[in-house]
Formats: sequence, structure tokens, C-alpha cells
Amino acid sequence: MMKIKDIPFYNRPGFKLTRNGVHSLDDAELLAIIFGIGNKDENAIELSNRLLKKYNFNRLEHLGLKELAKELKSYNKAMQMLSLVELAKRYNKLVNNGHTEIIRNAKDVYNIFSDKFREYKQESLNVILLDTKNKIINTKEISIGTLNSSLMHPREIFKEAIRESAYSIIIVHNHPSGDPEPSKEDIEMTKKIIEAGKLLNILVLDHVIIGKDKFWNWLEAQS
Repeated sequence: MMKIKDIPFYNRPGFKLTRNGVHSLDDAELLAIIFGIGNKDENAIELSNRLLKKYNFNRLEHLGLKELAKELKSYNKAMQMLSLVELAKRYNKLVNNGHTEIIRNAKDVYNIFSDKFREYKQESLNVILLDTKNKIINTKEISIGTLNSSLMHPREIFKEAIRESAYSIIIVHNHPSGDPEPSKEDIEMTKKIIEAGKLLNILVLDHVIIGKDKFWNWLEAQS
């Protein structure tokens, strides 16, 4: 097995980073720096290349600790990899205003929930509770499972809004299929919830459906 020290010094990831900046490294070289060393059969760059070729970054998060440890032949490296993926998700959420306190549009809603929903295999109904300035009071998961009239009943949604004295709400749910286009039932239930909100004097600002890397929202669909 070739070791990192057997690679000419000017081609080693650490030297390239120091000399040319972190942007000069490819994905495998960046990962090799995080791993530090490889295993008994591969150096860190070979290990990184094999892992990325098989899974790429976007599929690594779906591996459990044991499965990843088997691939890397190391529990420590598996924990490093999963920690890196989680940090990347949190950073992405932060720079995309995922921690915003005020909802300005449906994209803000998407940024808050997209990472959460990425791993969901079932539909999840959530509600964002807002004050008079669209500042988030709280977010609540109402139900998990195929959305139907019982799971998406206005009673369950507005119970949280009343408890938190919310001025308005936004409904959010995901489509695990990846296609955010609403079903006929999604449309009918949205209308029912909007009407119920009028009776309770709680505004329903929007209903955002999140798919894979895209979303649909009621407000824009009506314009």
C-alpha cells in the first residue's frame, strides 16, 4: 500500500492546502485531510476516492454508523464522516437563512425544513406558528404518515396555534416521492384549513409542500 508520505510532497493534500488554499483540493483530498490516515489496505486518498465513487456525498447520510464503519474499516472514521455530513447540513441551513426568525416567503420555509425532510420516508405534517410580524413563535410536528382528512384535521392544527396565541400559521408537509405537486386532497384540505382559520381569526398564510430540492406553495399557485 502506498502511504501519503510516499506521494511527492508537492502533491500531498496538506501541502496543496497550505500552498494554494483549501479551494485547490478536490473532494477526495479534503476528505483525506479529515481522515488523516487510511487503513491497512488503502491510504487516506485511496479510501476517500473509493468512498466517494461508490456513494458520493449526497448518499453518505443514508448510511448508518455500522454500515459506514464496515466501508471504512473503522468506527472512528465512520463517526468522523457522519459528523462531517451533519456539520455540512447545519452550515447549509445557516447560510440559507435556515435559522431565520422571520418568515418572508416560501423559500424561508423550505430552508428551515428541507434538511429535516430529506431523510423522511413518510409524510410529516408541520405547522409554523407566527406573531403579528411573521416572527416564528414555534414550529410543531402535528402528525407523521400518509396525510388524509383525519391527520390533517383543522382541530389538530389550530390546537397548537391557540395554545401558543399565534396570530398566523403556515402549514408545511413533505412528499417523500420528491415531487412537491399537490394532490387533490392537499388542495381540498388547504381550503378547509383556511376557512377554519377565518372562523378562529387565525390567518393561514401559506401551505408549503417540500419535495426533493424543490417546493410548491399555495400562495404562489393562487397568484
